[in-house]
Amino acid sequence: MSDWKPRLIATDMDGTLLRGNDTVSDATVAELERWRAEGVPVVLATGRPPRWMVRIREVLRYGTAVCCNGAVLLDLAGFEVLEEDALEPEVLQEVTAELRRQQPDTWFAVEYGLEFRHEPVYQPRWDVDAPGVAVATLEEMVAAPVAKLLARHETLPRDEFVALVERVVGDTATVTNSSTDALAEISARGVTKATGIAKVAAEHGVGPEDVVVFGDMPNDIAAFDWVREGGGRAVAMAHAHPDLLAAATDVTGTNEDDGVAAFLSSL
Repeated sequence: MSDWKPRLIATDMDGTLLRGNDTVSDATVAELERWRAEGVPVVLATGRPPRWMVRIREVLRYGTAVCCNGAVLLDLAGFEVLEEDALEPEVLQEVTAELRRQQPDTWFAVEYGLEFRHEPVYQPRWDVDAPGVAVATLEEMVAAPVAKLLARHETLPRDEFVALVERVVGDTATVTNSSTDALAEISARGVTKATGIAKVAAEHGVGPEDVVVFGDMPNDIAAFDWVREGGGRAVAMAHAHPDLLAAATDVTGTNEDDGVAAFLSSL
C-alpha cells in the first residue's frame, strides 16, 4: 500500500487532531489544507455536539462534521444541522429507569444538538455556564427525542460502569465511551461514527477502501472496523486506548506530536 492515497480523510478531534490545550497546530492545518487543495474532503468525526464546534469552525471553516458519535451531521460553513438520528423517548425512558434501578447513583444528561440539559446532581466537566446549558429533571429530559444520552457515575471504575450500561441497553441503542471518567455515551440503535462517516463518504462517491480515519478512543472502533474491513486505513494515535489499537491498521504519533499531519505527509 506504499502508493495508496485517501480520497477522504476522517479524524476524531479530542486526543487526535487537537492538542491538549484544545488547539490545532499550524503544521496540521497546513497539511489538511494541502489535501483539501487536491480535492480530498476532510471530515471531523467526534463525540462532541454541534455547540462544541464553534472554535474548530474558525480553523477549518468548511466541510461536514459528524457530531455526537454519528447522530448529527453538521455543515461547518453554514453551521447548520443537516441530519439527526435521535434517541426516541420510549427508549430513553426504558434505559434510564433500568440503569437507575440497577445503579441508583447513575446520573443523566442529554444533548439536543445545540442544547444541553443535565440533572441537578450531574456534574458537567465542561461548559458549565455556557449558553444552552441548563438543569432539568430526568422526566423533562426523556420526554423528547435527543441526539445523545449521557450516563455518569462518580465512583465506579470506567470500564465496570460502561460494561453495566452495555448490559442494560443491550440492542435497544448504541453505547460507547470517549472519556477517562465513568461516562457512557448512548446513541440511537446502529448509530456510530462509522455510519456518519459512511453517509458523508457516499455523498462524495467514496467507499471505505479510499478512506483514512484517525482516532484514540473506543468511540472510534466502529469507524476503524468499517474502514479496515473495507480496505482503507485505520490509524490510531500512539497513546490510544488498547481496544482501539487492536482495531488499527497503522499507528502514528501522539496528538501533541502532530501525529495526524505526520501520517498524512508520509503518504
